[in-house]
Amino acid sequence: MKTAFALTAALAALALAVPASAQEGTLKKIKDTGSITLGHRDASIPLSYYDDKQRPIGYAMDLCHRIVDAVKKELKMQKLDVKYQLVTSANRIPLMANGTIDLECGSTTNNLERQKQVWFTITHFVTANRFVAKRSAKLAKLEDLKGKTVVSTAGTTNIKQITELNTQKNLGINIVSANGHPEAFLMVETGRAAAFVMDDILLVGLVATSKAPKNYAISRDALSVEPYGIMLRKDDEAFKKVVDAAMTQIYKSGQINAIYQKWFQKPIPPKNINLNLPMSAQLKKVIGNPTSSGDPNDYK
Repeated sequence: MKTAFALTAALAALALAVPASAQEGTLKKIKDTGSITLGHRDASIPLSYYDDKQRPIGYAMDLCHRIVDAVKKELKMQKLDVKYQLVTSANRIPLMANGTIDLECGSTTNNLERQKQVWFTITHFVTANRFVAKRSAKLAKLEDLKGKTVVSTAGTTNIKQITELNTQKNLGINIVSANGHPEAFLMVETGRAAAFVMDDILLVGLVATSKAPKNYAISRDALSVEPYGIMLRKDDEAFKKVVDAAMTQIYKSGQINAIYQKWFQKPIPPKNINLNLPMSAQLKKVIGNPTSSGDPNDYK
């Protein structure tokens, strides 16, 4: 009898430890609270970043706002309050898992390891892990980084990959972590690091908005393929169904073309710089056949 009571008490404690959103589902949470919380980044240009008025904007933010419209329609709500929560590479997954945010609208790689903790909607961008260095340093390939100090952002797949490659190839690289992408780029800018390893689209944005863009070069060889996905809570099938349907509609209707052009092929705030980045073959493939796969081989 005592054993049965103890088991019941343990189960009750476990239920209390799990966020209400995980027990009841995100759609119910949104309906009950009348609000949805979007996680966003502050410097992932042009996907999710602050404009000159400290408002979150970007390609991923635009997609998330269209998903919010679809959720509002699904729940037949006349009004839905949209809240914003700044996240970092290090805390974005915990904040999703504990119910603080409902969608993460940033530059997050969808991979099989992360799918053990969170889910992703349909891929909205395909990038690659590369590095940026000063052009004068003439660092073109991974082997050129041997024995040098290299920085990457804490909590990213990039720092994990460069650490693994460093060990495998015995390169003797001194790897340091930064709290954010701007801090990491500044280390290269000021000579404290020879290179910054990160997703190439984020490097493109940082170089384009730097004081002297012509002073930097991004490596040609890709260290890995990185599919980006908007993150949502794990095992929430009802919410994922609505979100995936919204993304599929954006793709099939052709709306994605104007959204993409707005952020990658036209001047963007706050400096009105045009990244001039045509849509990749990998992304065109995803648009034609939407997928939320975390296997990089599906994007080659």
